[in-house]
Amino acid sequence: MQGNGDAGGALVPRNVLEIAIEAASAAARELAARFAGAPTGVAAKRGPTDLVSDADRAAEAAVGAVLDRHRPDDAIVAEEGSVDRDGTTGLRWVVDPLDGTVNYLAGIPLFCVSVACEDRYGTVAGVVLDPLRDELFTAVRGGPLRMDGAGAPARQPGDLAAAVITGGIATATDAEVKRAAKLEKRLFRRVGQRRALGSAALELAWTAARRVDVCFHEQWIHPWDVNAGLFLCEQSGLRVHRLPPLEDGLAPRFLAAREPLAAEVLDLIGPSRRTRRKAARDARGLQSRG
Repeated sequence: MQGNGDAGGALVPRNVLEIAIEAASAAARELAARFAGAPTGVAAKRGPTDLVSDADRAAEAAVGAVLDRHRPDDAIVAEEGSVDRDGTTGLRWVVDPLDGTVNYLAGIPLFCVSVACEDRYGTVAGVVLDPLRDELFTAVRGGPLRMDGAGAPARQPGDLAAAVITGGIATATDAEVKRAAKLEKRLFRRVGQRRALGSAALELAWTAARRVDVCFHEQWIHPWDVNAGLFLCEQSGLRVHRLPPLEDGLAPRFLAAREPLAAEVLDLIGPSRRTRRKAARDARGLQSRG
């Protein structure tokens, strides 16, 4: 291993970012080649809007082939599970070969490939690649966000009223619908503009690139959807919060934004600053009594 960045002294494996880019590029070629044609092999997984197609499968196989060639002993967790394996090196690749499958199958040109490499300290490298625009967003631990082919307007809104927010809200259950109504009143009505791209990884990459000011999701989202994108946001200097559900039965949440917008959103999505301070005091009290 070679040290080109660290987390608590952790070294970054040699060429790990280059391998992630190669894997994402192989998947992107499969997706781009199939995008103009009629979808094939379409099937529902957990519901009618949770779809898989031959394009997903081919892209995942392409990623697996690259990792087999360069890192055969690493673990892999991929959305479709076709290349999953345990590893012996302490590294794990988290792969979404097609984030935004519903968009892809409908002919909506908003989808991407997401590849993250992780060790026991967290994410080592992250890549999000937009096949149609040929925009590549990358970062390695200890290094900055890099963009190849991506224009990066430096948005600096002073407050939420001028901000663009993206993300998704769960509404599958009665409890989630009630929560969504509260968010509409407390958060979204205060934001300048709201956009939903249909791809969590692409939303996070655009947030890291400052095209979007705030990314907030309150949905049941899998690691392969967001791990690379959240890492890109962290490496670009944004505040990133992985938040637990507010109550049993509600979805977990994540937030990425620059300060002071991140603090403003945290106050609006709950728990309140007063509740957070009380919880911190209670925790300190328990520690002192222990």
